[in-house]
Amino acid sequence: MHIGAVLNHLGLVVMLFAACLLVPLAISLGLGDGAAHAYHEAIVATLLVGAVLWLGTRRLRRELQVRDGFLLVALVWTVLPAFATLPLLIFLPGLSITDAYFEAVSGLTASGATVLSGLDALPPSINLWRGFMIWLGGMGVLVLAVAIMPLLGVGGSQLYKAETPGPMKDTKLTPRIAETAKGLWLVYFALTVFCMLAYRWAGMSWIDAVMHGFTTMGLGGFSTHDASFAYWNSPKIEAVAMMFMLVAGVNFATHFLAWRKLSLAPYRRDPEATIYLAVLFASVLMIALYLVAMGVYADFGTALRYAGFNVISIATTTGYANTDFNLWPIFAPLWMLFLCSFVCCSGSTGSGVKMIRAQILFKQSLRELLRIIHPKLHRPVKFSGHAIENNIVFAVLAYIFVYIACISLSTLLLAASGLDAITGFSAAVAAINNMGPGLGEVGPATNYQVMNDFQTWLLTFLMLLGRLELFTLLVVLTPAFWRR
Repeated sequence: MHIGAVLNHLGLVVMLFAACLLVPLAISLGLGDGAAHAYHEAIVATLLVGAVLWLGTRRLRRELQVRDGFLLVALVWTVLPAFATLPLLIFLPGLSITDAYFEAVSGLTASGATVLSGLDALPPSINLWRGFMIWLGGMGVLVLAVAIMPLLGVGGSQLYKAETPGPMKDTKLTPRIAETAKGLWLVYFALTVFCMLAYRWAGMSWIDAVMHGFTTMGLGGFSTHDASFAYWNSPKIEAVAMMFMLVAGVNFATHFLAWRKLSLAPYRRDPEATIYLAVLFASVLMIALYLVAMGVYADFGTALRYAGFNVISIATTTGYANTDFNLWPIFAPLWMLFLCSFVCCSGSTGSGVKMIRAQILFKQSLRELLRIIHPKLHRPVKFSGHAIENNIVFAVLAYIFVYIACISLSTLLLAASGLDAITGFSAAVAAINNMGPGLGEVGPATNYQVMNDFQTWLLTFLMLLGRLELFTLLVVLTPAFWRR
């Protein structure tokens, strides 16, 4: 590996991130909310460190190789949160480094788990910075970097492959990686603007509309209010949120193709999107009927409203809430946790195993059942009418094993550190799926302030692990990665 070249590229990304801090600074100056000094200091510090890294290693700059790309991705997603904490640490001096780093990682990984309370009283720019982090992390800071860095002479192919989610990363929408990244970001930006305008039309203030436009399209549940969507108690606002959460959970490559062809055909041909919508709608109906049957709500209309919003929010790993679903009969929130593990499509801003892996795993299971009955049967796993190579099937099986192992081990560690089983399990599932609220002590009516430092750092690691789809980060931690 070329460590110097990796650090040179890291310096460019850090300087690019310093430019992102201009957004909350402009808002703070425009609104006069008293937080501008926090961004001034953060921008200077971030820009200085990035410039030192870049200038100090400029002679070592070269095209990234495979291992270089993985190392850079791991460094970016662990280093950028440290700079993202600066406005929080400067403006909120009582905030610990552990909690500030957790909040920043939660933002950049589009998790939406928070340790902050009193959100309603925070300066608008601080809340908007939290939301903007989710928006950046939703599509991936490095995909943005891939779109811009060719102008600076930096190759982006290995970055794109290492950061882009999904088991089939080599599928190209355009001949050049940078053009692909630009196209995805253009669609992402346009949908975000539409989402903001829809929130404003539904009754939100402009500040709330911008903040929740960021976090809805990024599928991260940060809000400007401690009560989340219960603050408005508005079916109209909730309907807008549900629509755009559903949109953000679909592969953005499908949105890109639909936009480029001006046709709905790409959605009909997307094998993930159909199952994604079917599973969600069936789950909403089932949970609504269950809540009525259990006497939680007296009529089906009310049950459908709350089931629809919270099931879609949790399943798409957004994490908004319009009621404390922690008080529902345990089957409902457990089913929602189950959904968040696999429902989102690959290439969306959501996290979890992704629908494509769940489909491949299901078909592989059926193939093994048939092999037991017919040992000589040759039947490839097919997806969208095409045979899936066995190496992809094996990769999916390995991914699922590591995913389950991480949740199991983390649950045991959290239980050993003093958490009850429901809180520990749900926190581990929520963190690795970048979902936000869990159950028990970390339910939607509370936050993660109850965690001690060990628990907070463990969940921080899980959020990074989930955002980078396990192997991208774990491979850097293996001894083989560092051998020649």
